[in-house]
Amino acid sequence: MKKYFLFSLILFSLILFSIGQPITSSNLPILIIDTEGATIVDEPKVKANLSVIYQGAGITNFVTDVPSHYQGPIGIEYRGSSSQFLFDKKGYGIEFRKPDGLDSSGSVFGFPAEEDWVLNGPYSDKTLIRNILAYHLWEQTGRYGPRNIPVELLVNSNYEGVYVWMEKIKRDSNRVAISKLTALENTGDDLTGGYLVKLDKFDGSNSGGGWASPIEPPRKQRDDQVIYFQYDYPKGRDITQSQKAYIETYVTAFEHALASPGFKDPLTGYRQYADVSSFIDLALLNEISRNVDGYRLSTFLQKEKDSKGGKLAVATVWDFNLAFGNANYCEGWNEEGWAWDFNEYCSHDFWLIPFWWRRFLQDPQYVADLKNRWNTLRTGPFQTDRLLNYIDSMAQVLDEPQARNFTRWPVLGQWVWPNPEDHIGLTYQQEIDYLKMWLSARLDWLDTNINLLEAQTPMGLNDGIASLTVYPNPVSQEFRILSRNSVLDIRLYDMNGRTMKHWTQAQEGYEVALLKPGLYVLAVRFEDQSEVKYLLRKE
Repeated sequence: MKKYFLFSLILFSLILFSIGQPITSSNLPILIIDTEGATIVDEPKVKANLSVIYQGAGITNFVTDVPSHYQGPIGIEYRGSSSQFLFDKKGYGIEFRKPDGLDSSGSVFGFPAEEDWVLNGPYSDKTLIRNILAYHLWEQTGRYGPRNIPVELLVNSNYEGVYVWMEKIKRDSNRVAISKLTALENTGDDLTGGYLVKLDKFDGSNSGGGWASPIEPPRKQRDDQVIYFQYDYPKGRDITQSQKAYIETYVTAFEHALASPGFKDPLTGYRQYADVSSFIDLALLNEISRNVDGYRLSTFLQKEKDSKGGKLAVATVWDFNLAFGNANYCEGWNEEGWAWDFNEYCSHDFWLIPFWWRRFLQDPQYVADLKNRWNTLRTGPFQTDRLLNYIDSMAQVLDEPQARNFTRWPVLGQWVWPNPEDHIGLTYQQEIDYLKMWLSARLDWLDTNINLLEAQTPMGLNDGIASLTVYPNPVSQEFRILSRNSVLDIRLYDMNGRTMKHWTQAQEGYEVALLKPGLYVLAVRFEDQSEVKYLLRKE
């Protein structure tokens, strides 16, 4: 089998030379994919073979080299949402497999072993590095970002240009390092983590469902503008009903605490549910990049087990091809202004930003922490010179490969959605220069305006939101409810959805002494038929 594979590779190499393939060698890893005649589609993955030619950093790789770095069977499919249909250059999802077709973990480029990988194909991003830059920035905050490396790709004897091989966002000890959650973990501390949920567009991988936020986004204009959380781990096909109830109730409790009048209280407000430092770091990255999709799409949240300090936190970051001034809509091109004001610019968009980000700014402690974090990062890894030097270093690495890429995809000097019409570089260097110019101006604007931030005055945020306080929580004998709205109905469920208590009218105290210790869902319904859910812990 191995001899046949090597013979096929030599024959393939001879074919490349005979047809005048634009690549013979590269300073980047060279990936060769052969589907053996099968057509790649969106779903399902088709069988193929992958060869990776990589001699190590700084060593030239030749198409005729033996693929000693990696070779083996894979599954491959197209991936991406709008990019898959708008752009000629497609992204790919890769799955390592065994010869019998079963999934198999594999390691490439020194990355920890995994089954699933992504080949991202920058197209409208003519610098080819916006994702790489964003992940670098995120890693500089000390947090996990998807490992990545630029490569050159051939598929079925066709040169396809420069791609970025990157990790897919997955729960494991080397990536989103939260606890594994099995279908048997439905009670106690086991139930409290780990979860991975996301705000994103819907595609085939999102079919497992999720839930809608009970709180409308600011500037909502239509009924279909709903904040919808999707299960990412466990997947919709694997997550149990108890786990669904727990994570929905926890995130909803965070939202109601953030929306409540006492949201700033460090013990009873939103901070009891949220790792605020992770939200601050995401805000700074989205603001530096002026990410037009920021806060509302490709946003991943995690929840670890309570025994491990589990609060709702930003898990990692994803998809910045349209960031750093590369969007001509919703102010994405503008070096000035706040990305968190997206709903003000584009209230008609289907995917709006949750109310959280404007609400955070009404908390003086959050504003102070945001300023301190910004100024700390700006004196270190976010220094302008450091970032511009990083961009230059990546451009130098891509100097020769980019020429081949733009021969294959001749888009330099052409408008590709959603490039700003006033900044279309005729050369690769002009695209790099625009990125550096834009980023420098953006950092200057943020230096001034972040330090001028002051806690903002609430303006009608709580209209239509049932403000509610439940105390004590945890509870041993009875709890009480303080509400400014008229309570119609109160139910207490266990984590399997069974009704444990039902009160049909408001009363001074609600007795739960006979219930077993554990987690319960308290659902309070008001006369206007709105409902608030809280997690209640019985001691």
